[in-house]
Amino acid sequence: MKPTIGRIVSYRVSAQDAAAINNRRKDAKDKMPWHHAIRSGAQVHVGNDMKEGDVYPLIITRMWGDTEAAAFNGQLMLDGTDTFWVTSTTLGDGPAKCFWPTREA
Repeated sequence: MKPTIGRIVSYRVSAQDAAAINNRRKDAKDKMPWHHAIRSGAQVHVGNDMKEGDVYPLIITRMWGDTEAAAFNGQLMLDGTDTFWVTSTTLGDGPAKCFWPTREA
């Protein structure tokens, strides 16, 4: 099946992705008292810790070609208040790759 804009695929988180997300969330936690004190309206990124191999849904937002092997960008829907922009991923096996989710009967 060919990936296209708007489709939802499953994305396997890489160690680099997990580190970036966890670091962003740690920074937000460190600033949480400040955020609550002044009610700034700023988005605070909170959620469960991430690790390599975790799988989350990704909504395809940009295609870099028109074949099954084409790279694409997307928004990774995380278990928290934030998303993560994934760039130039493809369908495949292993970390930082996408695959079609299985359908439940």
